[in-house]
Amino acid sequence: MPVCLSRRPAARLIARLLMLAPLAASAQGLPFATAFPEAALPPARSAGPAAPARAASPVAAVLAAPPAAAQPLPMPADPATAARPVVFGAQLFSGRFGHEAFSGFNADHQIAPGDRISLRMWGAFSFEAVQPVDPQGNVFIPNVGPVKLRGVRNGELNATVEAAVKRTYRANVGVYASLEAAQPVKVYVTGFVRAPGLYGGLSSDSVLNYLDKAGGIDVDRGSFLAVDVLRGGVSRGKINLYRFLLEGRIEPLQLQDGDTLVVSPRQFTVTVLGEAANPYVFEFDRSRLPAAELLAMARPKAGATHLSIVRRIGSERRSEYHPIGALDAVTIQDGDEVTFTADRYPGTILVRMEGAHLGERTLVLPYGATLKDALARLKPAPQAQVEAVQLFRRSVATRQKELLESSLRSLETAALTARSATSEESALRTREADLILQFIERARTVQTRGQVILAGRDSAASTLLEDNDVIRVPERSNTVLVNGEVLFPSALVFDDRATLADYVARAGGYSQGADTTRVVVIRQDGSVAEAAAGAMPRLLPGDELMVLPKIESKRIEVTRGITQILYQIAISARVLLGL
Repeated sequence: MPVCLSRRPAARLIARLLMLAPLAASAQGLPFATAFPEAALPPARSAGPAAPARAASPVAAVLAAPPAAAQPLPMPADPATAARPVVFGAQLFSGRFGHEAFSGFNADHQIAPGDRISLRMWGAFSFEAVQPVDPQGNVFIPNVGPVKLRGVRNGELNATVEAAVKRTYRANVGVYASLEAAQPVKVYVTGFVRAPGLYGGLSSDSVLNYLDKAGGIDVDRGSFLAVDVLRGGVSRGKINLYRFLLEGRIEPLQLQDGDTLVVSPRQFTVTVLGEAANPYVFEFDRSRLPAAELLAMARPKAGATHLSIVRRIGSERRSEYHPIGALDAVTIQDGDEVTFTADRYPGTILVRMEGAHLGERTLVLPYGATLKDALARLKPAPQAQVEAVQLFRRSVATRQKELLESSLRSLETAALTARSATSEESALRTREADLILQFIERARTVQTRGQVILAGRDSAASTLLEDNDVIRVPERSNTVLVNGEVLFPSALVFDDRATLADYVARAGGYSQGADTTRVVVIRQDGSVAEAAAGAMPRLLPGDELMVLPKIESKRIEVTRGITQILYQIAISARVLLGL
C-alpha cells in the first residue's frame, strides 16, 4: 500500500497528479522530468515534536531542482501553421530593397524639378557647377541663360545642354552635362501592405524599394500581380511582381512627389504541395487555368509521376488524380490544392557487400531478391567465414532503437514514482534515482546495429532483401573476445578444451560488479547463447563473451527494467553499460 503524502485534500490531489503525470508523459513520448519540469511536491508538515516522519518520494528531491536548472519545454507548433505552404513572392520583402537606393544611370529617366545636374564648360569660356533644376524645369548657365530640361530623357541630357550653349558660343567651347542625383521624392504606399504610409526616396528608386519600406505585401490579403501606380488619381502603370520573380523584368517607372502605390487585394490562388521544386501558394488573375500553366510555375521534380487535385465546393470535397503526362484536358480552379506525387515502384534494390569479399561491393538485385541470390554472386576471400554471414538492416536498427527507448521510458517512470516510508529511505531513493537517470541518458546515446539473425542454413533462401541492406562476410577467427565485468577484457586464443570459466579466469576473473550467474555468448553470426547456472554452451572460434554487471536494487521493477535494457543494448549494439 502506498503511503499518503499528506492528509490535506490539496496535497492528496497533487500526489494523484504526480502519479498520473508519468503516464501522460509516456503517452506523448516524453520523459517525465522533461514533460513536467516544474512539478514539485509540497513539503510535509509535522504534526508536532513527536510526530513520525511522513512518507516522502524521490520525485520531490529529483524534481525540486533550482529554477535556473529547469529547462522549459518548448511549445509545440500549431499543426495547421506548421503545414501551411508559403505564398510565392513572400521572400521578396526582407529589407534588401528598402535599404538600398538606386542612383545608377537610367537613360529613360526624365529630368524633373529637384534633379541635380553637373555642368562643365571649357575652352573660350570656363564654368563648372552643380545646378539644381528649378521649379520651372530650368537650369541657369552664365552668359547662356535658362535651359529648359524638364521632361528631357537622361540619355539626351548632354545633347540638349550642348545645343543650348552652341546658340551663344558657336565655337571653342566644350560642354559636358550629366545627371548627378535624382530628385528626392515622397511616395504614398497603401492598399494591402503591412505598414501603409508616406515614404521618402529618390525618383529613380524602383517600386520594390517603396514596397519594401512599407513592410512588403500582406501575403494573406495582398496581390503580387496588381500593384497600381497612381498620379493625381490616374493610373500610370500596373506592376506584376511575378514577372520580376520569374523573368527578372520590372517596369522602369519614374516616381514623383505625391505618387501613390496601391496594392490590390489578392486574386485567385492555387496551393502546390508534394514533389515540386516550388511548393508555394500561387496567385493567378483568373479563376480557371490549364494544368500545364501551373506546371510551368510549380516545376514538378524529376521523380513526380502524378498530380492530385483536392477541390472544395461548399461543404463538398472532391478529389482528382491524373498522370503528369496526360494533363491536356485538366483544368485547375481557384482554391484547389494540388499535390505532386511520385508513384514509384521499386524495380531493383542496392545491397552492400562487406568483409571478406573479393567481388563487387555494391550489388544491383531485382526487387524481391533473397539473400541466396546475393550470396550466389559472392566471391569469398580465402579467409572468409561464409557460414557465419551477417545481415544488417536500417529498418531493424530503427525498430531496435524504438524498443530501447520504450524500455528506458518505463525505467524512468519506475525510478521517479517510487514511494518511501521514511525520510532516510527517501534520501536513498533519491540518490538511486539520480544514478538511474544518468544511466538512462548514457543508454539513449547507444547506436543499434540492426542485425538480422539468420536461423540456420535454409534461411538464406527465404530471407528477402531490402534496399540498402548490408551483407557482411566475417573473416575466420581463432580468438575469443572476453569483455564486460572482468578485470582484464581481452581477446584470447581459442582453445577447444577450455570452458567458459577458463576464459573468464584468463581475463583476470570476474570484477566485483559482475553478475557471475549469467554470461552472454554472442556467436560470429550474431546469434546469442546465454550461459546460465547449469547450462554452459560450447564455445566456438570468434565467439564474444559479455559479462553483464550486477544490478543492486531493492525494487524488483527497477532491477528487472535495468536488466532488460542491458540485454537489449548488449544484443543490439554489442555495448555494455553499468550504473
